[in-house]
Amino acid sequence: MTTDTVKPGAGAAGGKTPLGEVRGLGSAREGGEHWGMERAVSVALLLLVIWFFFSLWRLPALDSQSLTEWLRQPLAAVPMALLVITFFRHLQMGLVVVVEDYVHEEGNKLLSLLFINLLSVGAGALALFAVLKIALGGGAG
Repeated sequence: MTTDTVKPGAGAAGGKTPLGEVRGLGSAREGGEHWGMERAVSVALLLLVIWFFFSLWRLPALDSQSLTEWLRQPLAAVPMALLVITFFRHLQMGLVVVVEDYVHEEGNKLLSLLFINLLSVGAGALALFAVLKIALGGGAG
C-alpha cells in the first residue's frame, strides 16, 4: 500500500491529490531570491569590512582627529555609509531568518520581527546620521 492515496472525490471530479495540495507552497517561490540576496549582502559586507580595516591600517593614528579628517573625505565617507547600511541590513536579514525558523507561535513571531525591524532601522539610521554629520563637517557634539 502506498502513501500517495487520493482523497475521496479527488481526480477528474475536481478534487486535489495530496501532491496537488502542496504545490506552490513553501519557499520554492521566493526562497531562491532571498538566498541570493543574503549572499549578495554578505559579499558586499565582506568587501566593505576589508576596505574598512585596510583604511584604518593606513591611517597615521587612530585618534579622534585623524578619524574625523579621514571621514570628511568622500572616498571614505561614501564607503563608510555603505558599510553601515549593509551591516544593519545583514543583521536584520540574519535575525529574521532565526526568528522564522525557531519561533513557532505567531504572536511571538510577529512581535519579534517587528522589534528586529524597528531596532535595525533605528540603529542603522543613528549610525548613518553620525557618519554623515562627521562627513559633512557637523563636528563632534
